[in-house]
Amino acid sequence: MSDPQTVPLPGGVGLSRLCVYDTVAPDGAVGGTPHMHLCCAEGYVVRGGSGLVQTLTLSGYRETPLVPGAVVWFAPGTIHRLVNHGGLELLVLMQNSGLPEAGDAVLTLPPEVLADPRSYTAAVALPLGGAPGTDLTAAYARRDLAVEGFGRLCRSAQDGDLTPLREFHRAAVRLVRPQIERWRARWAAGALRAAEETGEQLDALERGEAPHLSRAEVYAFAEPDERGRQGMCGLLDTYPVR
Repeated sequence: MSDPQTVPLPGGVGLSRLCVYDTVAPDGAVGGTPHMHLCCAEGYVVRGGSGLVQTLTLSGYRETPLVPGAVVWFAPGTIHRLVNHGGLELLVLMQNSGLPEAGDAVLTLPPEVLADPRSYTAAVALPLGGAPGTDLTAAYARRDLAVEGFGRLCRSAQDGDLTPLREFHRAAVRLVRPQIERWRARWAAGALRAAEETGEQLDALERGEAPHLSRAEVYAFAEPDERGRQGMCGLLDTYPVR
């Protein structure tokens, strides 16, 4: 069996197990931090418990139930927040392997914080990068601040005013632009390379050849690479991404 860290997961996805936060936010809901990805689709397979995911796009606000066996996913640009009704546990699939861990997430902080990159960075930072076993105070503080901003966006959208949501999109783009070169390198080595390899295999098969069949291998992770890391929506057990 070969080293699984030398080959990305199928399609260049990222994989983690998520136990959603079980404390109450300022709006009375129990759960995670509202945020948006700019380049990564996200999907859930519900393993246990129950809850819902709140989403906000230019099409409006929505709540999608999460019960065992359900599969839910959404595109980049979807603001989302997990709400835990009890024991909510998910298998999370993220597009573009390690891109979310490289910064492809912007929290719905109030506009005055989003406008200043230094203030935003300070507001979202966690002690030791959210290492397992560290105090959750900072994780909950940034969640609560993001819930405040999310509430403003939702109320405006429900009143028919999408201007604040469009302004949030623009602020998010400004915040992530300095990271694009690093993101592009991760994408090229992960999801893009996986797609290119499929194209090469199709070309070979069309010629009546199949050299890739002789290179077949089996890969496995015996356990997560890291357990209990503080994420935006809960505690994560993560698997290595290439």
